[in-house]
Amino acid sequence: MTDRFSFTITATDGKARTGAIRMRRGEIRTPAFMPVGTAATVKAMKPADVRAAGADIILGNTYHLMLRPGAERVARLGGLHAFMGWDRPILTDSGGYQVMSLSDLTKVTEEGVSFKSHLDGSRHMLSPERSMEIQRLLGSDIVMAFDQLVPTTSTAEQQRAAMERSMRWAARSRAGFDAGGAHAEGAALFGIQQGALDEGLRKASADALMEVGFDGYAVGGLAVGEGQAAMFGCLDFAPGQLPVDKPRYLMGVGKPDDIVGAVERGIDMFDCVLPTRSGRTGQAFTWDGPINIRNAKFAEDPTPLDPESPTAGWSKAYLHHLVRSGEILGAMLMTEHNLWFYQRLMAELRAAIAEGRLTAFADGFRARYGARGG
Repeated sequence: MTDRFSFTITATDGKARTGAIRMRRGEIRTPAFMPVGTAATVKAMKPADVRAAGADIILGNTYHLMLRPGAERVARLGGLHAFMGWDRPILTDSGGYQVMSLSDLTKVTEEGVSFKSHLDGSRHMLSPERSMEIQRLLGSDIVMAFDQLVPTTSTAEQQRAAMERSMRWAARSRAGFDAGGAHAEGAALFGIQQGALDEGLRKASADALMEVGFDGYAVGGLAVGEGQAAMFGCLDFAPGQLPVDKPRYLMGVGKPDDIVGAVERGIDMFDCVLPTRSGRTGQAFTWDGPINIRNAKFAEDPTPLDPESPTAGWSKAYLHHLVRSGEILGAMLMTEHNLWFYQRLMAELRAAIAEGRLTAFADGFRARYGARGG
């Protein structure tokens, strides 16, 4: 084990693994779900409450933070951890996905991506080197390589070209990260496998990444509209193409049943805006499926969302009232519950893997969750 980064697998059950990533700012129990703190905040949550919900690590975003408030400003203010009041590990996405999905007039060249800010229309260039610099200024613990994402509906030629460019950018990301001095000595760098749903492209991508060498490996380019069956089809082979002794991170996933299925296929890390975004719009996740607290049937329901939730002191009727009234507390309590539910799910998955009963747990979860809550 090194002080900088290590990954230990303590138990396996089929393809699933449980263990821990250890870094200077703390241990990350795997499988892990990372709440998304895109703009230096997990929306509607204080950092202490995110930790109390069970999160070991959160995610920040290069694209959003480079535009506002600016990575250089965050650095002057002591780095992202001090800026937002979170003293545990932070993973920062490289910004590639947001550049492609949010920006107008995007132009991709071998150098990088030129784009127009969605905030004020200003022009920017994001390259592998600049992405590494921004993540270094933020003080990220886990840095993501810069890559090019294309839709799974792209032509085979476009998918291959994007994958091959992403691998060239991965090597440049590695060099840029390694030039980071003290930050590189205390942080980790993850590569991102691309190749859409094509097994051959995924294998070529994995091989190229392993030749460069990374601390962990992400499966990128999924959860972008291909549907769960297609995603699982890709996950039946993609994780196995990556090193067995390194963490595997499925980016942008997902729904609770997505996570369970991905864990069964060997994934160790997840992130998604769903629990926080859903909380702000009145959707709560429960063991019996998601519910819309706005529904009239909850107007006089005196029961909590879950008796073990940190929001158990408030009834569904009260939450219904808050959300229907547009009260800020409604978004706060719904988000807190959802983050707690996701972390409880991860804890149950870790325990099931350690005890060799993952199949029974997953089957039972799907049977109950699929019943829907209403």
